[in-house]
Amino acid sequence: MPLTFSIITCTWNSAAWLEASIQSVLMQNHPLIEYIFVDGGSTDGTLERIRRLDRPYTLLENVGGGISRAMNAGIEVATGDVIAHLHSDDYYLRPDVLSLVASELDRSGRDWLFGRTMRDLDGKLIAENYVAPRYSARRLLRGNFIPHPSTFVRRELMQRCGGFNPEFKYAMDYDLWLRLSQHADPVQLDEPLAAFREHAGSLSTSNKLAAMEEDFRIRLAHAGSRPVEKLEHYARYFVRRRRAVQAGAGR
Repeated sequence: MPLTFSIITCTWNSAAWLEASIQSVLMQNHPLIEYIFVDGGSTDGTLERIRRLDRPYTLLENVGGGISRAMNAGIEVATGDVIAHLHSDDYYLRPDVLSLVASELDRSGRDWLFGRTMRDLDGKLIAENYVAPRYSARRLLRGNFIPHPSTFVRRELMQRCGGFNPEFKYAMDYDLWLRLSQHADPVQLDEPLAAFREHAGSLSTSNKLAAMEEDFRIRLAHAGSRPVEKLEHYARYFVRRRRAVQAGAGR
């Protein structure tokens, strides 16, 4: 029996970006897709676009409390074998993304998978400028190299780990990846599966220093109790923060 996917798209006044995200899901050649939208109270035409979909979908409206609560609300109603969160400003790069993911999960027997992403900057796709390290739980604790739009998790594992922590505003995905890593190793693909649209409203670009600090707090919470290991995390954080300030992130 082929794997079924629950694609969860969180929206809030997303009309400017939503069309590309929707079309990237509709073009998938994998036949078994449950499409879930979680909206925070849009007033700009987002809901009207969703309601024009000529296919089954689930729409949860007026879900407040932040992005983590919205993503968890989608998880709660999902029925697919595999869950993916594709935000309204993200989109899949090719029609065979879900088919590839299903094939790799079936072949490996593993419970989650991640690939790479590309940046969409004013309509231009930009490749990542670094090579992601090979996955290990220890390497993941040193820094998050798992991109959210290209991550796929079996629903049973997602439920076992409890979904996203609503206390976090920026690095809730990193916290979840670290909890997933305590249960299972993922499949790691080196090819880009999705694009992340970078714009002024993107959380990860609007307040990089605050995101970096939250990321650091999560890393410490998951780190061991050895003083040397904690000192390494502190040192790494201060180096990264200084570089970010020098690059202009604090302006």
